[in-house]
Amino acid sequence: MERKIVECVPNFSEGRDKGKIKAITDEIEKVSGVQLLDVDPGEATNRTVVTFTGSPEGVSEAAFLAVKKASEVIDMREHYGAHARMGATDVCPFVPVSGATMEDCVRIANEVGRRIGEELDIPVYLYEEAATKPEWRNLAIVRSGEYEGLVEKLKDPEWKPDYGPAKFNPKTGATVVGAREFLIAYNINLNTTEKKYAMDIAFELREKGRSKRQGNIQPFYYKGEIVRYDKGHFPCGPCDFLAGSLEELARHYKDEHNLDLHEVLRFHEYEYDEKWLEKKPVKVSGKYEHVKAVGWYIEEYNRAQISINFTNYKVTPPHIVVEEARKLAADKGLVVTGCEVVGLIPYNAIMMAGKYYLEKQMKSSGLPYRDVIETAIQSLGLNEVAPFEIEKKVIGLPDEPGPIANLSVSGLIDEVSRASVAPGGGSIAALSGALGAALSSMVANITISTPEYDEVFEEMNEIAVEAQKIKDTLCASIDQDTQAFNEVIAALRLPKGTPEDVAFREKAIQDGYKNATLVPLKTAELCYDALKLCRIVAETGNVNLASDAGTGALVAEAGLLGAGMNVLINFPSIKDEKFVEETRNKLKTLQFQAEELKKQILENVYSRIENLKKK
Repeated sequence: MERKIVECVPNFSEGRDKGKIKAITDEIEKVSGVQLLDVDPGEATNRTVVTFTGSPEGVSEAAFLAVKKASEVIDMREHYGAHARMGATDVCPFVPVSGATMEDCVRIANEVGRRIGEELDIPVYLYEEAATKPEWRNLAIVRSGEYEGLVEKLKDPEWKPDYGPAKFNPKTGATVVGAREFLIAYNINLNTTEKKYAMDIAFELREKGRSKRQGNIQPFYYKGEIVRYDKGHFPCGPCDFLAGSLEELARHYKDEHNLDLHEVLRFHEYEYDEKWLEKKPVKVSGKYEHVKAVGWYIEEYNRAQISINFTNYKVTPPHIVVEEARKLAADKGLVVTGCEVVGLIPYNAIMMAGKYYLEKQMKSSGLPYRDVIETAIQSLGLNEVAPFEIEKKVIGLPDEPGPIANLSVSGLIDEVSRASVAPGGGSIAALSGALGAALSSMVANITISTPEYDEVFEEMNEIAVEAQKIKDTLCASIDQDTQAFNEVIAALRLPKGTPEDVAFREKAIQDGYKNATLVPLKTAELCYDALKLCRIVAETGNVNLASDAGTGALVAEAGLLGAGMNVLINFPSIKDEKFVEETRNKLKTLQFQAEELKKQILENVYSRIENLKKK
């Protein structure tokens, strides 16, 4: 069963006093099984974003201890900064990373929220997926009025906290606890110190948008005159249509924009009521869903920034918004000089960015993942205001190859040559297949960089991307094969003093041999996949690399045959005849298909080489 991993990203209202910040993070680090991943203080915002992961139980305990320590060392009566906030621990969201579900995180949010309220006497509101009211899903609504508005807010029965007292705590304020998808906190840097210029772009990008204006709106929209509703006067937000009634406007929204006016008004915290709407600004939604943005000036950087929260990067990834910000900035005579990731960014998000820019440049995205990430870093200017360290800033990086795969070429050869049975044939078969996949990727990538092969760009790019996946998986198999063999050895060494010991040992041996069979079988299947890629690049790749495609096919088939031998060698030790028969049949099919495929590839390769001689 997959281990449950949860992320917690509390934001504390202290970004200047390193001693106080360390006191808080020390509480997190003392919890067993919890890993502190990032501590990102901001002086101008006077706020620190902390990121840690672990089991649901560990993260729950670490979060409570951190909130408790923050309530001791932070005094909100002395706090000021550029970021919205309403408590010493402002927000404390829980995020499912792997194995865990959103339901798990909602449960944790309630457990931690209850403890904060009951044990620390702090008012707690639940937000996002844990919200107890639909409108409280939105953090901006929950935090409206900020710390200074809590006195009056807590007097209102509608704002009774989910946990803790409905009483103002002047030292700690209130805390918002929730469960949400991964949030990317991201800043776009501008070559200006004007906060209002950054706000102008932020309002156009963010989902919530802004008040509609008319007149002098180019190049700076905020200079226009606000358009308002009035009696018998109901302008449309998205276009220039003017309705005489709310019902007429609702029909127009539905017919022309496929929008529900009730939902639009509710999203902007408006009521569907003609009298209520009188003199209220007409709202225009922004360009991107799941994007929250504001503009601010950061004194330590001496520049304005567009500060963005991406609440679902799978729908709206950061690089798409950056590109639009660049266009909007250029229209205003501004330049986006770079970007900043606050906290962490998921591996998939930064890989999406790297692949986007590589493909825009008509370059292959089928490269080692660090090359793709480096392209994203350079394209987005992520190093501009602070170093972007991949290991520290990217969450979910692929596991590094094991110790055997990490050896130098000569080191690996020496290790194989020693008087030990592992690493042996299975590991070398995996290495052979990985080299076959790597050669197919090389041929595809060089083909992409050759102008006369532009017509096969998409096909070659797909080949290169797939080859990288196969190569990386086979690299991991180099160590997995050795580990599987070691499991058999460990089982053979188990005690056999009692009947129970004998039964346990026998089961462990049989399970070990089956696993030691399945690992090389998977290697054989991946080698066959590599062989199929070699066929495509041998046929349509750069003709001058035909020999490389042929070599890739030969080593991929060698890996398949070698892995097959490591499957067969385990059969005499396995008592499950059905397992043996099914596995044997799978292997025979693979071997037959591989032999036929290799013949086709070599015929094609030799033919293309001969044609080169004729030219």
